[in-house]
Amino acid sequence: MTVPLDSQTGHAGAYARELVASYRSIPGVFDEMVDEAGRLRDHWRPLVDALARLGPGAVEKRFALADQHLASSGAFYRVYDDADRRERPYLLSHVPLVLSASDWATITAGLEQRATILEALLSDAYGPRDLVASRSLPAAMLAGSPEYLRPLVGINPLNGRHLSFYAADIGRAPDGRWWVLRDRTQAPSGSGYALQNRIAMSHALGEITEACAVEPLVGYFDDIRATLSRYRTSGDAGVAILTPGSLNETYFEHIYLSRQLGFRLVEGQDLVVENKRLWLRTVGGLRPINVLLRRIDSDFADPVELNTGSRLGIPGLIDALRAGTVTIANALGSGLAEAAAFMSFMPALATRQRGEELLLPNVATWWCGQPAEREFVLDNLDRLNIASAFAPAAPDAFDYATAKNTAPKSNDARIDQQRTSLRHAISRRGIDYVAHERVQLSTMPIWSGSKFEARPFVLRVYLAQTNDGWHAMPGGLALVGDARDTGALTMQRGAHAADVWVTAGSTRTPADAFASKPPEMGEIRRSSGSLPSRAADCLFWLARYLERAEGTVRIIRALANRAAEALPSTRPERAALMELLFQWGAIPDPQSPPRAIALALTDPASPGSVSSLVSSALASGQVIRNRFPIDAWRALQETDIILRTGADEALPDGGLERAVDTTLRNLAAIAGLQLESMNRLSGWRFMKLGGRIERAILVSRLARSLALAARSNGCLDALLELNDCQITYRMRYAHGAVLKPVFDLVLLDESNPRSLAFSIERIEHHLDSLVSAGDIAPHESPRDAQRELAEAFRAVERDDVGPDQLIAIENRLMRLSDEITAHYFDLSGAPRDGAR
Repeated sequence: MTVPLDSQTGHAGAYARELVASYRSIPGVFDEMVDEAGRLRDHWRPLVDALARLGPGAVEKRFALADQHLASSGAFYRVYDDADRRERPYLLSHVPLVLSASDWATITAGLEQRATILEALLSDAYGPRDLVASRSLPAAMLAGSPEYLRPLVGINPLNGRHLSFYAADIGRAPDGRWWVLRDRTQAPSGSGYALQNRIAMSHALGEITEACAVEPLVGYFDDIRATLSRYRTSGDAGVAILTPGSLNETYFEHIYLSRQLGFRLVEGQDLVVENKRLWLRTVGGLRPINVLLRRIDSDFADPVELNTGSRLGIPGLIDALRAGTVTIANALGSGLAEAAAFMSFMPALATRQRGEELLLPNVATWWCGQPAEREFVLDNLDRLNIASAFAPAAPDAFDYATAKNTAPKSNDARIDQQRTSLRHAISRRGIDYVAHERVQLSTMPIWSGSKFEARPFVLRVYLAQTNDGWHAMPGGLALVGDARDTGALTMQRGAHAADVWVTAGSTRTPADAFASKPPEMGEIRRSSGSLPSRAADCLFWLARYLERAEGTVRIIRALANRAAEALPSTRPERAALMELLFQWGAIPDPQSPPRAIALALTDPASPGSVSSLVSSALASGQVIRNRFPIDAWRALQETDIILRTGADEALPDGGLERAVDTTLRNLAAIAGLQLESMNRLSGWRFMKLGGRIERAILVSRLARSLALAARSNGCLDALLELNDCQITYRMRYAHGAVLKPVFDLVLLDESNPRSLAFSIERIEHHLDSLVSAGDIAPHESPRDAQRELAEAFRAVERDDVGPDQLIAIENRLMRLSDEITAHYFDLSGAPRDGAR
């Protein structure tokens, strides 16, 4: 039993009282943690007590554990306003939003009712359109919306649902009532972040979560998995998550859900419609896809019948929908119900459809397409927020009063001009605008130093429609402002995300809180299913870029070592290494050694620099990020940051050397992690094929370039160093570097993992393993190219290896790369740039 704060004794009780007493809520605004008199609300008491018992220092350490988990999981969010759109760390607000069982019952009942109304609205809009015919809705509500997709009219979703998922952003009025701020029906995002928040907080406050009887989230995701999987058919490629790609703001969530749900992550170019069926392009041929969980907007889904400029969708997808061969969640066209204009009609729709009032009303909304409402808005323009009626994404509301009060006096004329233009626009075409009652967001605590501070927040709640009706995730995603007077709350604008605790007294055991109980019996599977062609292509090239980068770093290090010595005897080797960097595009032209080293390592403008190669590896890796070891990905990102930092600003003394060493260690760690962490399935085989082809080309070119110099200038020591063979050579031979034994070790020794012979043998092995595993159909062209490569290698004379022989081997390696690309990756057969 929890002891009331005012009767607690000892340090913990005093600290708890101090936390509450120092908390400053905003007058006239509902606060989640304390009432209007500053007293702690009952359902917050267990959390505050527990944090007080820990003490401020321990609390900080606990919250650091949550941040550490998020960092190790690679959680990120992409901000569109950034010029480079690079990934930004995911921002967690450490104090969870605590909701009572009664609050949660009110929220879920209201949102389930609302989801049912919106489902009926969509069914009518794409079916009989009785709401328009009966004048319950103006025709402009459909005709005026860009999200009303006419090609979808008359198409009934295969699963009978327009909305498989629904989310709503909600907040509290000053009197404590919950209000809907926005409906999300297009492709509701954030549920994956909510799960990530919960797992991160379990690392920080696991025993506190258990003591507070927090409802688990896992059942919601079990519902998603079970509901969508039931539409699969025997032999299909599984449920797929259709993502816009790696530049999308919530791409991490797409990766995360793919891992958590066991669904494939695909992009539009991975899919094709043939014979009115949707297929996945795989290295083994086309495999049917029957279920899509889409994360792209409807209009981009089919460039044939919808947005012709889309590069994200699948041509012919609507034909497959008409034929009833694919289920899409949410159904295409469901974004119609997100329009803010519908909010003004929701009370009437609730009465018409269900004979009841809205259990959870939305913020007061006036659609300016009606004369009386338009006049009201124009008369009260200065105390309302004006927004687009049909914009697919929530626009910024124009709040004249706030703008007038907060802007510098010099901007008065500009603001008045905006107001006048807005008034004219509403008068001329009112159907494009809605007005919202101005909302003062309620507040919740954040942790700042050693105390709580009040911040405004918005709560996003998620629901899934199952065979048993609508099920709400018992929690959600709270978006918390970083200032007391924050307006719009989005992660794009720096809002932090907080976990949401529903203290409903779950009957699940603590062990069930974060993972569902597996079945006692299950089918054993050793394969992850067919490998998409584009994923195989990206794995192949990821390995090639990494191998190129490692080879270039080794050349840079060898050059740096010889430049530091500055001995006349090393001058030929320095010249040969500089020439290699120039020929491979790592430097734009011959430079002094220090300048060449810096450019070859960090110059983003040179296609062969280490920085460019690592960036290319990252670009390839984005597509297969859900298949790649997390620690390896973090090492690759760290390398990219180091190299970009070196390009943006001069590295301090010794910084260049440290950057070279760190880069080489990271690349070695990536190779080791993928070797030890990835299953030996077809994706891994294609990655090893790419790496071995690139290494064989690299070794051949190094031998050819340095051998020609060696005949007169003696660059064999550099050749041994670049192939990491010095120790082996010295153990075998008492004399210095001599051409014949060096070439035997570098080119012909099958026991040396860096030799040409070893790579060629591994290439044959991986091709054989791909076909024997049954994952791909055998193609003669790649095998013919591999046999030609083997024949060219057998023709190498041990006593007289010449440049012509090595060039012939390089050409056959590049032909093999082109044949693999043409037959397994690229349906057009166009070769990739395999040469430097």
